[in-house]
Amino acid sequence: MKTNHALANLRAGKPAIGCFMGLQSPNVAEMLANAGYDWLVIETEHNALDTAQVEHILMAINGTDTVPIVRIPSANPVSIQRALDIGGMGIVVPNVRTAEEAKAIVAATRYPPVGTRGYGPLRASRYTFDQDEYFEKANDNILVCLIIENNDAVENMYEIAAVDGVDVLFHGPADMSLALGLSPVKLPHRAVDQVFDRMLEVGQKRDVAIGKGCNTVDQLRQLQARGTTWIAYGPDYFLLRRVVKEGLEAFKR
Repeated sequence: MKTNHALANLRAGKPAIGCFMGLQSPNVAEMLANAGYDWLVIETEHNALDTAQVEHILMAINGTDTVPIVRIPSANPVSIQRALDIGGMGIVVPNVRTAEEAKAIVAATRYPPVGTRGYGPLRASRYTFDQDEYFEKANDNILVCLIIENNDAVENMYEIAAVDGVDVLFHGPADMSLALGLSPVKLPHRAVDQVFDRMLEVGQKRDVAIGKGCNTVDQLRQLQARGTTWIAYGPDYFLLRRVVKEGLEAFKR
């Protein structure tokens, strides 16, 4: 089984950089993986990807050292199991609210006796050629990232971070804006930034990695300076949009 070096870095206190992918393209995924990202998240909450298409993107990443992670649409155990069985090495889960939900999510990523995951990792075990190794290592090799993006999660953050098996708490500014009665298209908002401030404090106390997205080099440096260890540089469409916009504006001038 491929080692989840991004998770190993976090456990060693080292940062990892990745990108969320919303363009639904195996080619984009392959390009970004070859660029050298530590991890890539395949978006399935806010686009039209089905499981078969996710599998194709996982195949595109497979020939690189980049760790493939799937952002599932909900905490449904079936969604978690499918994402892992087809080769995802971690999950990003939206809209988590309580420590009890976090425990159930972690359990769904682990085989018994410590979890509730059913057995059937066909592609993940290289079509059973590596099934012994996969079964032995999977519980320790799957990354769990939870998005903090609602008021309940903020209220329960300390308890959520204390759940064994939660590796990353990721800042979700858009839905957090909505939860606070603010516009997600007019970021930044001080109240949303304050949630991230609190996340950094909780991360230090609970020894959990804290993640946040950015799309410029200056923002990336600021996150590094603040001790953010799970940095999303992207998403893919933001990076493409910025370069295209800059070029077209330069042409018009």
